[in-house]
Amino acid sequence: MSDELEHKHEVEVKQREGRQKLPDDVKDILKEGGMMDEKGKLKLKGVSPKMLKKMKQEYVECPVLKSDIHFVQCFVCKNFQSRVMGKVLCKGDPL
Repeated sequence: MSDELEHKHEVEVKQREGRQKLPDDVKDILKEGGMMDEKGKLKLKGVSPKMLKKMKQEYVECPVLKSDIHFVQCFVCKNFQSRVMGKVLCKGDPL
């Protein structure tokens, strides 16, 4: 299929109970990109508050960083291609 996005990894999106805390370095990146205000409230374009609440409870086992990361961190990563049926398509480039 030529219309498929180029990706190296299909990473399953997993759920966690309760909210997860975003690492400070990730918060800084989000603020720089205008995706978080000064108070630490996420503002992702095209993402509803309901979806954002759900995203805050999700994580992925990142194949590039070799650790579990917050889904929001994955969503704003340059390797993020798309999310399809509970999986993330990741380019897998070194960060």
